[in-house]
Amino acid sequence: MDMITLIGMASVIGAAVCIGLGAIGPGLGQGRAVAQALTSIAQQPDERNAITRTLFVGLAMIESAAIYCFVVSMILLFANPFWNYAIENAGG
Repeated sequence: MDMITLIGMASVIGAAVCIGLGAIGPGLGQGRAVAQALTSIAQQPDERNAITRTLFVGLAMIESAAIYCFVVSMILLFANPFWNYAIENAGG
């Protein structure tokens, strides 16, 4: 196998692992946050507005981790800096 093939395989596998783990963690975190918020609202219905506002801020922070993983995987697939290095050195 030549260097370009290895870089392509590593990029695709790295992007898959990145987006896979980057979706599982925030998904579990958001589920747990919503469950705890619903439990809190059930115990203290008067504080519903404060709990909901805090929940949405927390969900946005959790979702940003998934977005960062998505961005890294897109960089690995479409803007990989190792591609240019491999192409320049492949010519000999």
